[in-house]
Amino acid sequence: MENSVTPTHCPYCALQCGMNLTPAPDGTVEVSERPDFPVNRGALCGKGRTAAAVLSPDVRLTSPLVRSAGTLVPATWDEALDRIAEGLSRTRTEHGPDACGVFGGGGLTNEKAYTLGKFARVVLATSQIDYNGRFCMSSAAAAGIKAFGLDRGLPFPLEDIPRTGCVILVGSNLAETMPPSLRFFSELRENGGTLIVIDPRRTKTAEQADLHLAPRPGTDLALALGLLHLIVAEGRVDEAYVAERTVGWEDARAAAMAHWPEYVERITGVSVPQLRETVRMFCEPENAMVLTARGPEQQSKGTDTVGAWINLCLATGRAGRPLSGYGCLTGQGNGQGGREHGQKADQLPGYRKLDDPAARRHVAEVWGVDPDSLPGPGRSAYELLDALGTDIRSLLVMASNPVVSAPRAAHVEERLRSLDFLAVCDVVLSETAELADVVLPVTQWAEEAGTTTNLEGRVLLRRQAITPPENIRSDLRVMHELAARLGVEKGFPTDPEEVFEELRRASAGGPADYSGITYRRLAEENGVFWPCPATDGDSNGGGDGGGSKGASPDAGSSPDAVAAASPRTPGSPDPVAGDGVSGGPHPGTPRLFLDRFATADGRARFVAVSHRAIAEEPDDEYPVLLTTGRVVAQYQSGAQTRRVDELNAAAPGPFVELHPRLAERLGAAEGDPVAIVSRRGRAVAPARITTTIRPDTVFMPFHWSGEGRANTLTNPALDPTSRMPEFKACAVRLETVEP
Repeated sequence: MENSVTPTHCPYCALQCGMNLTPAPDGTVEVSERPDFPVNRGALCGKGRTAAAVLSPDVRLTSPLVRSAGTLVPATWDEALDRIAEGLSRTRTEHGPDACGVFGGGGLTNEKAYTLGKFARVVLATSQIDYNGRFCMSSAAAAGIKAFGLDRGLPFPLEDIPRTGCVILVGSNLAETMPPSLRFFSELRENGGTLIVIDPRRTKTAEQADLHLAPRPGTDLALALGLLHLIVAEGRVDEAYVAERTVGWEDARAAAMAHWPEYVERITGVSVPQLRETVRMFCEPENAMVLTARGPEQQSKGTDTVGAWINLCLATGRAGRPLSGYGCLTGQGNGQGGREHGQKADQLPGYRKLDDPAARRHVAEVWGVDPDSLPGPGRSAYELLDALGTDIRSLLVMASNPVVSAPRAAHVEERLRSLDFLAVCDVVLSETAELADVVLPVTQWAEEAGTTTNLEGRVLLRRQAITPPENIRSDLRVMHELAARLGVEKGFPTDPEEVFEELRRASAGGPADYSGITYRRLAEENGVFWPCPATDGDSNGGGDGGGSKGASPDAGSSPDAVAAASPRTPGSPDPVAGDGVSGGPHPGTPRLFLDRFATADGRARFVAVSHRAIAEEPDDEYPVLLTTGRVVAQYQSGAQTRRVDELNAAAPGPFVELHPRLAERLGAAEGDPVAIVSRRGRAVAPARITTTIRPDTVFMPFHWSGEGRANTLTNPALDPTSRMPEFKACAVRLETVEP
């Protein structure tokens, strides 16, 4: 292992780009291109190229830490694990099991996410578990389940994008967040297709577009409704498709017709001619797609907003057809798999619902426990963090840094400080870990095996390339040892493949059925798309043998959800025509819904939605809108990337982007410190003056802590369905700061 080239995948975003790792004699690891993986074909962004830098002992944690006299000091593993077990046990005894909370991450492998959910429900018997993926794509997931009966980020591979006729990209700056994916959109335009980008800023992605719309933050719902209004008014509805493959059109149409173009122009700032041109570009080609990201999703009405964009696809017959459809560009490395296998507050493995009796029976049988012993649904991510120190007295955090990433972050930091006990498992000493009573150093992606599921629904195998340092343990071993200390001796293996075999059984028959997937297949086939039920030819097939037989009606799906997701045509050479089974193991399902949707009657659901304002509109005291996002050289809370010299040189710190007119009114010049103040707090960052942003809007990246922490300002107003906070729009005022 130590002298060979190991093919694996990047630890960062949901592209999960292929890369090769080669250990060097000096102890470092070389990252090189891996052209055989179709998602990136060898291309890597700066984060991927420098990913091995975080393996350095100069950067990472190298020993367990425990708090002594107010300071974190090195400790033995036994001391640290005993301290965690004691803290959790004391909380359970004094306050009950729901006083123990668990907070996971979208970067955990499927095996870890699965085990963490099992640990919370079987060992701690707590309902209080959720994860930071709630902050990323939960609104798109909720809307997809409502419309299609199933949530998978992209229901088709990225390779389909260059072959469609038009893509509307809503609220995504993938040129900076997922640079290797930009080539699919460049190829789209080279093939004669068109790209429409919707973003309040003229980003690097928007510069590649044929048409850029810059709506006011928080008005994406009105924009989608205005476009649907025009589609109806101009006679562009695919009436035959609507009649054959959908329900609910009459109510959705009536809601859209209340959003006439001039009204939408006043709300969004997008002109009527631009609205009409968007409709023309989207409707004229035979095929088209709508792809959303955090822009429309991170809103207090994110589920309805995504639903409105899905309605646009359904009305024009652009869903469940080759080279067409709606998709969500999932953000975190395992954001898709992380929400499928049990670390969400309301879910069990296989994307089953925790409050479904059949789902509880199935998973409890795999786990060897009484279904009645499993707790019910708990709080969503922000609600869980908000309850710290009151209802929740102890917290175990894995692979998350809410001190930087959560909305109303100063309040969340205060809640973390108020806990009776906090334990954190991470690879670096994050801002959240700095507050902990115990910190455990865990293995990284290059030091362990495991699976992730990328934004396409492609399950991938990360391979171990190097041996971890002597004093570092895996998250799986941590949970194994904690479970034993808390009285559960069995059921928590440390070998990831053994965990995956159990996950296969637990997911069998569920909406996200992995039962036909094995490590061997993943290695040989460069990934397998779910659903992939077990067949008679599969070894170690789980549950009742997978397939649609016995699938429970979870997440809005029918008992035929798995079969519904799979197209029927086997053996076609056209990559969009057939992914069906033709003997032997199930091949996986790259393209969903080509025959029917994963609903009881196989039809997609229109959802009637209407525009409503953001939770906090500007006023005289806070007259400007703040929106947040990312930059190319940093990732999420920056806990790892801010420790890489090359990345810090490219993006050394926070900034606030504002239009020259706004800067002139404020009296601020380029680089001047500017205070951004909301009802939740105050941040200070250098001014970056640019014409690429709306005059009524400022932008801050959220990767940094300290006085430049953007999430000090953001509004935790929650979407009523997805419980997604409104990161993308809140009211602020700007103030000059004396140097």
